[in-house]
Amino acid sequence: MFDIPLTEWVGYLASLVLMISFLMKNINTLRIINSTGCLLFVIYGFMLSTSWPIIISNTFILGVNIYYLTKHFSTKS
Repeated sequence: MFDIPLTEWVGYLASLVLMISFLMKNINTLRIINSTGCLLFVIYGFMLSTSWPIIISNTFILGVNIYYLTKHFSTKS
């Protein structure tokens, strides 16, 4: 049906999830969905025969999201 390689499907999915994350009003929801998109982009970077710019930038953003989510949920208790 569609002659698109799996690698590109992962890239399209990562882009879609990332775009959806920016539609969120709640910052924590945005960070959670954005983290999912970043993780998909890291996977995509490895599927592209190791594209370091994609892997490094999205790993950094994922780390920032995890840091702030952890900080938020640990201070809620």
